[in-house]
Amino acid sequence: MFYMKRRLIPRISSSVRRRATRKTSDVTRDKLLEAAGFVFAERGFHAATIREICRRANANVAAVNYTFGDKLGLYTEVLRQSVRSAQSAAMKAALESDLTPEDTIRGVIRARLMALCQETRPDWHIRLVLHELAQPTPAMGRVVDEGMRPIYERLCKAVGAIIGLPPEHETTKLSVNSIVGQILFYMFSRPVLARLQPELKLTAGQLDRIAEHIAGFSLVYLKEVGARTRHG
Repeated sequence: MFYMKRRLIPRISSSVRRRATRKTSDVTRDKLLEAAGFVFAERGFHAATIREICRRANANVAAVNYTFGDKLGLYTEVLRQSVRSAQSAAMKAALESDLTPEDTIRGVIRARLMALCQETRPDWHIRLVLHELAQPTPAMGRVVDEGMRPIYERLCKAVGAIIGLPPEHETTKLSVNSIVGQILFYMFSRPVLARLQPELKLTAGQLDRIAEHIAGFSLVYLKEVGARTRHG
């Protein structure tokens, strides 16, 4: 009688299978987000197609619906990650509650401008935001609430403290809008600046000086308003 030894086939536990599935899913998710960032930045939300995004990500078209629900879900997550990437350690430090109002304003301005020279933040981030500003989608509200509102409200509180008015006062908000507008000029006008001021390369040193200029320029006005408020 011959005995045949049964080959022992190792059993893979369900937990190991789940981890492997999650790892594969995470890789696909990351590839979709990366590819979608470039496509949405090039074409905007409305003109971009799921098929092109999946082709770039080398993923099945069904992966978008499975992972993000739909095209808008994918776009919302790309926009959220783009906004989060701008929240540097410097920005978080600028929002600390123990800072003076003047230091908060200087810190926010500098942190936002210095993001322009971070090579780790691809240019498509800015182009994506430009598309969203030109043709807003339902994703805008969620991104504003999560990524922008906390910074805006902290600035309103700092400005209000200097001018002696509540954070929700119209003059306070108009002042904050003016500060933000100066920052956005350098973020979105680089092609124009390259022709008007070709020597302006927006290096770390130049951005630091620009941040100090915006802060100093703004604080002079805010302190003037504050003096009128206290004596008026």
